Amino acid sequence: MAPPPSARRAAARHPSPRPEAGSARLGASSPAAGSAGMRGRLLRAWREGVKAARGAAGRAGASPPWRVLFFGTDRFAVTALRALEAVRDPNKDSLVSRLEVVTLPSRQPGDLPVRSCAQELQLPVHEWPHTGPVGQFDVGVVASFGRLLSEDLILQFPYGVLNVHPSRLPRWRGPAPIFHTVLHGDKVAGVTVMEIRPKRFDVGPIIMQEEFPVPPHCTAKELEVMLSKKGANMLISVLKNLPESLKNKREQPKEGVTFAPKITIAKSCIIWEEQTAAQIIQLHRAIGSVFPLQTLWKGTTVKLRDFVEVDNIPGFADRILDDSGAVPGSLLYHKVSQTLIARCKEGWVGIKTVVLKKKLTAVDFYNGYMHSWFQQNSRTVHQECRFQTLKLSTAKKTPKKKEILAQDIKQ
Repeated sequence: MAPPPSARRAAARHPSPRPEAGSARLGASSPAAGSAGMRGRLLRAWREGVKAARGAAGRAGASPPWRVLFFGTDRFAVTALRALEAVRDPNKDSLVSRLEVVTLPSRQPGDLPVRSCAQELQLPVHEWPHTGPVGQFDVGVVASFGRLLSEDLILQFPYGVLNVHPSRLPRWRGPAPIFHTVLHGDKVAGVTVMEIRPKRFDVGPIIMQEEFPVPPHCTAKELEVMLSKKGANMLISVLKNLPESLKNKREQPKEGVTFAPKITIAKSCIIWEEQTAAQIIQLHRAIGSVFPLQTLWKGTTVKLRDFVEVDNIPGFADRILDDSGAVPGSLLYHKVSQTLIARCKEGWVGIKTVVLKKKLTAVDFYNGYMHSWFQQNSRTVHQECRFQTLKLSTAKKTPKKKEILAQDIKQ
């Protein structure tokens, strides 16, 4: 005999925990209960029960407020978390009645923006792989978390787990979609609210998707701010009518799949012989705020900041420099604009700041390291006055590599 509607509604709000001995925390490992065959039968029965509870919840017209468990790490995720907190009120009619946070272990104080934000908002924080008490949340929300959620964990939520991903999926699946959007010069960016599936990142069905033009000369840091606000607003829209939103979800297209792997510090090494001026500018806009671009000057690693396009340099005569016989990495100084000019595979790129032992303006760098070569003719290229490509083997000797989390960073 089928359970009465009231029982089904209760099951939707309070799903039974997985029937496994010692399972006290979501996502935490626990010992097997009984034989493998019995465990498999129990697990299949439990999954069917959760699916039935989800269906019953939709038929019963379940509505907010929702109990939300949030998974995130970086600045992009903070915007979504603050949006959820803004609609939370346990004592009144609201969109969210309960909000708790799961984040990664901290390597040092303040290194995870989501942890700092949750503490500021006085929200309960759980450190992965611990994810809070079983069966006490209606829906999970992921934003730049960087860890795969197991099927068992996903099935704990009657309404599944939503993911706010800053790209037009299936383009730029993976942990660094914003960086790759800027790096590849995409004219259009997007945000997707999707349903999480186990075992693979960013392959679940699309619940809501919007696209936005990328402003000219936009950096990844600037685009992250824009997309985080768009994503937070879309998340709230989905939660306002969650059962209907889930009902109308659609599978991702099979065409147009691209991947956005993590960006490491090795990507910041300029390859003067292979990269054009336009490519170096795009690289700077994509990763410069996290990894300043690097090169070699007289065998010493230097960082370059504040790149400018030569077309934006007043009085710059590109045609004169093109005839000068310069090789990739060759340096000149443009006195009128106080800008270093470096030769690329194609074209020239302007540089305003060099970090050697300390931060130097282009004027300081010229006076300290280049002036003696250019006393007679400032337009003559000197073979010794050049940047050289920093090889990957050299880059490994630089301070400890940082990696951009899926976020993920998503940023």
